[in-house]
Amino acid sequence: MRLGATKLAIAGARPGLPSLYQIAWWALAVIIALLGAALFWAIVTPVSPLGSWTAQGVRTLSPTARAALFASVDPFNRTVPGPAAAEQSGAVTSLALTLFATRATAAGSGTAIIAGGDGLQQVYRVGAEVQPGVTLAAVAFDHVELSRNGAKELLYIDQSGPAPTAQGVVAANPVAAPPPSAPGGGVSVNALRSGVNFGPRAEGGKVVGVEVLSSGDGSAFRAAGFQPGDVITEVNGKPVTGPGDAAMLSGAIRAGTSIAVTVSRGDRQLPLAITLAP
Repeated sequence: MRLGATKLAIAGARPGLPSLYQIAWWALAVIIALLGAALFWAIVTPVSPLGSWTAQGVRTLSPTARAALFASVDPFNRTVPGPAAAEQSGAVTSLALTLFATRATAAGSGTAIIAGGDGLQQVYRVGAEVQPGVTLAAVAFDHVELSRNGAKELLYIDQSGPAPTAQGVVAANPVAAPPPSAPGGGVSVNALRSGVNFGPRAEGGKVVGVEVLSSGDGSAFRAAGFQPGDVITEVNGKPVTGPGDAAMLSGAIRAGTSIAVTVSRGDRQLPLAITLAP
């Protein structure tokens, strides 16, 4: 009996295998210790184990190199190979036009956003008529080529204002003088009355607008911002609904005023402001 009890006591004194909880606890303790050692090493050591580290200075290109780089890169892919890009000779136009943007394609086509004297911006394709007798002939990176009565003229994006017309261009392409105006600017009342004819436009037996027709040399017609085929549908915010609205428009033509009209041009409704000289 005594020998059996002693064996049982020795067997109970042997240590058992560690539990899963103890294994996880010791693994977590080892990981925390390693992370602490890594943090301590990062604090007490320099930035780089190879020595002190300093940032390099900013590298800039020389003005000549920058100019060459910008001249060789076209970020919008608008450079047109061929005659449209190689041929840039021509007089700068004297027309009251403003070029806002261009989009040229390799096929020799393209579009441009151009505004006339009225400030209204429109998109024109190559071959379209910008003004009576003036068509868009070609589109380049920073300018467009206009065909004016057979002569080539250039209009640039950074062109601050119309340039004087060359003597040769004037002799070959005589242009009528603009309508008389006072120092305050705008179209004179006499020029507008004599250069623009207003009449009711009826469709299906109902008046839908006031038709505008050019008279004389057409200078007053263009200076007012009209184009052939325009039909006025609103005058100073009031829609045109009857024959009397044409007379209302004629009565609104007074010196030193501005008439706000809405014009139906093709499938678009465009606002125009007719400024009359004092």
